[in-house]
Amino acid sequence: MSILKVARMGHPVLRAKARPLEKSEIKNPALQLLIDDMVDTMYEYSGVGLAAPQVHESVRLFVAMLDEDGRGEGEATVFINPEIAPGGDTVVEGWEGCLSIPDVRGRVPRVQQLTVSALDRDGKRFDLVLEGFPARVVQHETDHLDGVLFLDRMTTLASLTYLDEYSRYHARRADADDDDDEGDEEE
Repeated sequence: MSILKVARMGHPVLRAKARPLEKSEIKNPALQLLIDDMVDTMYEYSGVGLAAPQVHESVRLFVAMLDEDGRGEGEATVFINPEIAPGGDTVVEGWEGCLSIPDVRGRVPRVQQLTVSALDRDGKRFDLVLEGFPARVVQHETDHLDGVLFLDRMTTLASLTYLDEYSRYHARRADADDDDDEGDEEE
């Protein structure tokens, strides 16, 4: 497997709407290799999610870790052509980062619960109901497929901070706040 180059904020691929994958493309060895490389790249950079546009491929595909605590443990889930629907009106702010915007964090409002429908790497449809941090990750990565960065979702830039300052001033408070949907991993 290979570690892929991650597109950084400012690259046009991050602002383009990605094209859906045809079912016939999913079994293609090149796409399967891309999925494996994306998982390896996500792990290499300690991310909890990575969308294909972030590695210069404008297709509707992302990989994500769905562990509740955001530590990036376990198996990565593959999402092809995902569609999300809010599971209620509850919106919470939580800390987010992005591999395409390195060393920056900000508080982003997201729905607390959602349903996601997608194809897996074998082309089989699956549906998940997610809440909390996993729901946040899926929203963040789906945004990448639509050319949206987490900065676009922030209601104010007042919380925007570099990772060093986040770690120094905000991380401990975020970890202690069980009522807030927090995570300090980059997506």
